[in-house]
Amino acid sequence: MDRRHLLGTGAALAAAGLPPLDGVAHAAPAASRSATPRPATARPEVPRAAGDALPSRAEITAVLREVADQWIDANPGPGDNQWANATFYSGLMALHTLTGDARYLDRSRSWAESHAYALNGGTTTRNADDQCAGQVYLDLYEAEGGSAKLTAIEACLHRMTYTDQVTKNDDWWWDDALHMGMPSFARLGALRGDTGYWTKLHSLYTHTKSAEGGPGLFVPATGLWYRDKNFLPGGILSPSGKPVVWSRGNGWVAAGHVKTLKALPAGRSDTAEYADTLKRLVTAVARVQRADGFWNVNLADPRHFPGPETSGTVFFAYGTAYAVASGLVDRATYLPVAARAWNGLVATAVHPDGALGYVQKVGDRPDSSQPVTYDSTADFGVGGFLLAGVELAALAS
Repeated sequence: MDRRHLLGTGAALAAAGLPPLDGVAHAAPAASRSATPRPATARPEVPRAAGDALPSRAEITAVLREVADQWIDANPGPGDNQWANATFYSGLMALHTLTGDARYLDRSRSWAESHAYALNGGTTTRNADDQCAGQVYLDLYEAEGGSAKLTAIEACLHRMTYTDQVTKNDDWWWDDALHMGMPSFARLGALRGDTGYWTKLHSLYTHTKSAEGGPGLFVPATGLWYRDKNFLPGGILSPSGKPVVWSRGNGWVAAGHVKTLKALPAGRSDTAEYADTLKRLVTAVARVQRADGFWNVNLADPRHFPGPETSGTVFFAYGTAYAVASGLVDRATYLPVAARAWNGLVATAVHPDGALGYVQKVGDRPDSSQPVTYDSTADFGVGGFLLAGVELAALAS
């Protein structure tokens, strides 16, 4: 498959409902969640249009605490150290940073200690999913020190960078891997003052973006990403014959870029590339946001399992909020996009008891873990919600 074929798919995506897109319509303000209380098992009302005014920092923080505390109470055990649960703890550590609440730090530390700060798959793993826990270990190290916290993640990334098949760069064959793997390479390089980790990160990233499956998973014409090579041109289509551009897959990409940019110094060419790629993604998804603030599971086909979906939405809110805060995009244009997402989530997905619904569970495409319902939830969805809210709280007054 050549590059011309991929660029042709840019036109296919345009025909599927991505560009030409002329901005996001402003919606009527959503009713407050407290105005329409409902039990967690009740059938929800039709989602309302979401308002585009950002709540206060105190209001955002209160909802974040409610959602985090509900998940912790409902899941008293620490859970495994794989990517989904690690994403929850990444969000919990962000909430600790925002609030200074020692309960969140203690819970995260207890989880890490229950796994001896190890990686699923051991230090020889090259699987980015296995390395996701390292992000939380780095958070804990930055919060309270303790070099032993980094022994496993550093040994693992050092092997990939310096001793184990160092020219092999095809490990990140699916776009989720950018969130699971990129941040720890970026942060470890900054912590150790070792740019070799950044060079290896960019080599792995470049393969995913521009070579995986032939043309790479990134579509320059749209700014969006295919989940893996199975969805490239000539591969899997929606029932309507349109491309499959998975919302959460692109959400993982956004989150990976945010966390990486937070660690890298300005002025590097790869930093500029990551920033431009995030900007293009944020700009693209803004054009297909639903009136209720959510995004559909297939960004290229709104009829493909239509309805609110939380996990893609939280990561797009996270990426958009960071892009606004860092000046990558215009605040007046894009803060309302993130605010609509947040307001829609709070009005529609957050239950009265703090449970988070409409999360598409584990999968790799829009069809996975269907149906997505008011009661569908998952640890990584909660983690993404916490990350998004913390980023938005920094923009609020």
